[in-house]
Amino acid sequence: MTFSRLNLRMLVMTFAATALGGTVALVRPRPIESAVLGAEWQCSQTAFIITTCTPRVLQAAPAVQTSGKLALRQPKG
Repeated sequence: MTFSRLNLRMLVMTFAATALGGTVALVRPRPIESAVLGAEWQCSQTAFIITTCTPRVLQAAPAVQTSGKLALRQPKG
């Protein structure tokens, strides 16, 4: 069986695209549950090996409500 240059290039490109897709699928972070840390932590696992956890950021209410206008300083003197 003989391959022309075009067929060989297509075969190599198909193999490279498949390998790239598989790599992206394995390395993409996936959220996981951590019963040990509790609900206030958010964990993700990458490539089945690396697990990282960060504290969840809760939406904080502003301490002072503003009307949307900028506060200007009064000139001294």
